[in-house]
Amino acid sequence: MKIKTINAWMVAGVLLFAAASLGQTQSPQQEYRLNVNGQPGTARVVQVNGHSYVDLEALGRIANGTITYQGNQIQLTIPGTGESAAKSVPANQPANTGFSKDFVSAGIEYMSQIREWRNTLRTVVERGYPLSDDLFAGYRAQADTNLRMVRVAATTQADHNATQLLANEYENMQDLTQKYLNTRAKLEYIDPQSINSDPIDQKVLGCARLLTTMASDNQFRDDGSCH
Repeated sequence: MKIKTINAWMVAGVLLFAAASLGQTQSPQQEYRLNVNGQPGTARVVQVNGHSYVDLEALGRIANGTITYQGNQIQLTIPGTGESAAKSVPANQPANTGFSKDFVSAGIEYMSQIREWRNTLRTVVERGYPLSDDLFAGYRAQADTNLRMVRVAATTQADHNATQLLANEYENMQDLTQKYLNTRAKLEYIDPQSINSDPIDQKVLGCARLLTTMASDNQFRDDGSCH
């Protein structure tokens, strides 16, 4: 006989109740108040060798379960337990509210590209190299592609919330880059140390730190760093 596992004592009770019914010596049957997962009810109990065993039909009724008979198999299904609970969650939906694995991987790739973009800009400014839009076109295009991958990978609520912050980081890098490109286009002097105290650059850095902390803690939070 195959019975779906609910709890060890329940399965043992079902098996031995059937054996007792087929002729083992037993004490007089009694009615007891049985509580299953907070659901009380009355069930017939058989005493066998000092042990109590519950009626399978009564157990299923009290637990709001269903009993299926197929040949020599009996399946007891109780909502919210075992395979039943697992099937209630879609296969492609993470069971927790943190970040999904694919989203974190995509986010890391994206932020690596943002970091390379920022480092290149800082190097050019600090060393006084010529600035041009072509210099950053590749970083911008790759970051845009990686951001689309992040959006595709988002499945949990935390993923979707963090996606907006990652998109903000892209916009912040765009603003920072464009600021220096505009200054160069006006033929204005750029102090090599100016980027160290630039408020937009500080925002980019602060947002990156927030995103790193969130990924480490597997928990979304927004302290305004990316806005």
